[in-house]
Amino acid sequence: MSHDDYSDSYIRGILNTMKTIAMVGVSANTSRPSYFAFKYLGERGYRMIPVNPGLAGQELLGRKVYARLSDIPERIDMVDIFRASKFAVPIVEEALTLDLHPQVIWMQLTVRNDEAATLAEAAGLKVVMNRCPKIEYGRLSSEIGWIGVNSRTITSKKAQLLGRGVQRMALNRTTMSGGTTDAAARAQKAEIDGS
Repeated sequence: MSHDDYSDSYIRGILNTMKTIAMVGVSANTSRPSYFAFKYLGERGYRMIPVNPGLAGQELLGRKVYARLSDIPERIDMVDIFRASKFAVPIVEEALTLDLHPQVIWMQLTVRNDEAATLAEAAGLKVVMNRCPKIEYGRLSSEIGWIGVNSRTITSKKAQLLGRGVQRMALNRTTMSGGTTDAAARAQKAEIDGS
C-alpha cells in the first residue's frame, strides 16, 4: 500500500470501526497537540488509553496512564503513535507481542517509518502514517468546516450531531474523494455542459 495518500473511505473505515485507542506519547501538558488530540477523540466516543512511562500510574482526563502497551489490561483496537519516527519500530514490535494484536497502527503528523509500516502490515494490521486522527475526524465529519477549512464535503444535508453542541458531528458525511453526492454530481455535470 502506498502511504503517501489515503482514500477517505480507508480513513473513515478505520475511524468508524476503532473503539479503543492507545495513544503512545500523550502529554499531560494542556498546550501540547497530543493532549488536544487525546481529549478530542475521547469526546467523540473513543475509549482513550494514555501511554507514557513518565506519567504511569497517574490519571489523565479520568483515564489511568500506563507505562507500556503491554501493561494495558484490555484489548486495544488502534495504537496512535505520538512519538518521533525513530520510536515507531519498537512500539510496533511491542504491539505485535500482545495476545490480541491491535487492528491499526496510526502514526501522527510528521511521524513516518516505512520499516514499522512494513512490520505491521506483514502481521495483517492497517497502517496510517503522517496523519492525525483528530484532524481526519474533523475533516470527514465536516466539523473542521465550521472554522473555514475546506473539508471537500459537498452536501445540502444537515450533519448528524454526535452529542451536545454543533461541533460534535458524526462521520457519515460523503466527501468528493470518497464518493459524490447527487448535488455534487449535478454541479459537476452543469459545469462540464456549460464549458
